[in-house]
Amino acid sequence: MKLLKKILKIIGIALFVLFLILYYLFWNFSVPKSDTKVLEKFSGSSVTPVLTNENFKGFEYRKLSILKDTTLPTLVFVHGTIGSSTDFVRYMKDSLLLNKANIISYDRVGYNYQDKSPVQESIAFERDMLKNILQDTNPNKTILVGYSYGGPIVLALHQKVRKVLLLAPAVYSKVEPMPWPLNLYKWKLTRWLVPPIWQEASREKLSHKQDLLLFENNWKSTPNKVVSIHGTSDWIVPFQNSLFLKDQFPKNQFELISVPDAGHGFIWSKFDTIKKHLIQQLD
Repeated sequence: MKLLKKILKIIGIALFVLFLILYYLFWNFSVPKSDTKVLEKFSGSSVTPVLTNENFKGFEYRKLSILKDTTLPTLVFVHGTIGSSTDFVRYMKDSLLLNKANIISYDRVGYNYQDKSPVQESIAFERDMLKNILQDTNPNKTILVGYSYGGPIVLALHQKVRKVLLLAPAVYSKVEPMPWPLNLYKWKLTRWLVPPIWQEASREKLSHKQDLLLFENNWKSTPNKVVSIHGTSDWIVPFQNSLFLKDQFPKNQFELISVPDAGHGFIWSKFDTIKKHLIQQLD
């Protein structure tokens, strides 16, 4: 009996230590990276982006820009929840894309390195911030690429641009899932376990469903042609979001491209597929 208790105690200690290690790794992986760490991600690339700290309505944010040829179109990436400008590093390092386009990616408010500002929980705010970012780009040569929560942001912008490209856009409140781990943030007793950046993401996620009601019945009012690329096995932002958009738009304004069996992380797992469609929009 004593031996069994000793074994169970050792197992318990080992599991606790393992939990602490995994929790530390998760925390460290999630935390926004410093400017130096961000630029290190571009080591080996033919072009290193210009990293700048910008300001919008008193909120600071970080922007990565590769603007080398004014005759080329510009891809502007908008990340989701949780996310950052570095979600699109692989695209920004790709030689074929770099030959065909300038590229901009930025950290939305609340997701910057050591960000003192909370997420704004507002598609309207994000839309206005994006509009401000675009003020120095040629709209006729600008392709907006919105991933996940970034989808409704680029779709809400009624400024005429060359094209709007949506990647698994979260645009329909009725199919917006609320994963169980959100309860760790909702419960005050467990909120301290949630890393700060995930607390911001949780706040944005919890308010997104209500915020969508202000926009979702009027997505078709955009003056732009829209392409939505969506994985059919996406449970984080279900495929029904893009079907909802398809029902709103006239056929000559909207194109839906399904990616069979792809989940929400397809911007990484299906890089070649997404890249192919990006190049089609650039050609």
